[in-house]
Amino acid sequence: MKTILLAGGYAKRLWPLTKDRPKSLLRIAGKPIIEYIFDGIEKIEEIKEIYLSTNRKFETNFKDWLENYRSSKEITLVIEETRDEKEKLGSIGALNFLIDRLGLKEDLLIIGGDNLFDFDLKDLIEFYRAKKKSVVLLYDMKDKEIVKGKYGVLEMDSAFKIINSEEKPKEPNSTLISTACYIFTKEDLALISDYLEAGNNPDAIGFFVSWLCKRRDIYGVIHKGLWFDIGSFYDYERANVVYGEIKKSKNTKKLF
Repeated sequence: MKTILLAGGYAKRLWPLTKDRPKSLLRIAGKPIIEYIFDGIEKIEEIKEIYLSTNRKFETNFKDWLENYRSSKEITLVIEETRDEKEKLGSIGALNFLIDRLGLKEDLLIIGGDNLFDFDLKDLIEFYRAKKKSVVLLYDMKDKEIVKGKYGVLEMDSAFKIINSEEKPKEPNSTLISTACYIFTKEDLALISDYLEAGNNPDAIGFFVSWLCKRRDIYGVIHKGLWFDIGSFYDYERANVVYGEIKKSKNTKKLF
């Protein structure tokens, strides 16, 4: 299986931190967000290739990072020809661009580059293999007020099939949200061009999931550990505190 890491956004809500630096390279407890994601992928033997998708503005940032990062995987940097928010392709647009440019015709693990979680991706892959369908990693926020107008909200039946998906609803029917971590089958990925040609929103992948679940069977896995969407200063600071405590705990254990 190949993996795509989407890191082509401009994260204006985190300016000035992200004005000249991609959000994926912001440090959490002294370590770039992207390295936490790569550490999880590193454990999965069957994943041999990773495509890191970004824009022309942040090309140099990622090239500099890649020069110093060591991985057993083959990492390919793919550049979108955009330099600011007005030109951005959006997550679906960027995914379509990358699939078309590289001629990918297979199932893919797709992760948002600002995703911080401790979920074992092996479990997601095992679930996908059992279902033989596209799957979404979900997180239960427990409070509808928290998810209102902020996240992609999904509903599942007793068989974990996604029966409804809405992007940032004002009145959510569920507290389950998408974590921007997906495995899409090649058959479902082939529908992205149809989705875009119909004039649908090219931004968040959640819009595509909402469209897709009305046409195909998609399933969800609920993650019950740590998860942070680094979309605000509050989330960024909170993640630094939590991961800082984890790092301190690990260092303490090494001393004894």
